Amino acid sequence: MTFRIGVISDTHGLLRPEAAHCLAGVDHIIHGGDIGSPEIITALRCIAPVTAIRGNVDTGGWALPYAETELVRLAGRAIYVLHDLKTLQIDPVAHGIDLIVSGHSHVPGMETVDGVLYLNPGSAGPRRFKLPVTLATVDITRDSIEPSILSLASG
Repeated sequence: MTFRIGVISDTHGLLRPEAAHCLAGVDHIIHGGDIGSPEIITALRCIAPVTAIRGNVDTGGWALPYAETELVRLAGRAIYVLHDLKTLQIDPVAHGIDLIVSGHSHVPGMETVDGVLYLNPGSAGPRRFKLPVTLATVDITRDSIEPSILSLASG
């Protein structure tokens, strides 16, 4: 059985219809910060349960309930969520972390280091510079973690 996680970050107050479409049917959503407004989380919760952290632009009173980092266990896997990977202060291997989700850079990427998958879904909000508009999904089975980066907009 596959457990699918939708991973989104840097929405900056914009939930694109394409993002909502790509997230439809996921079992859980992780938001990697720079949410931008509380309405984003409300809309995401209409799709699936949400784990969200606050990013550097999430400074209003509405953002206070969101921590700067979260450790969540989904489908038997430990997932650590923070906004800026450069601020990581734990040893993921020593803490048994399977997946680290970050955002901030607006640059999508994935890399496995020492058995830990590092995933940045990129930015799903307003386009910045010439960077792509993306989000990610992660399919978890008993034996694997399979990430995919999905493009949301062209041009």
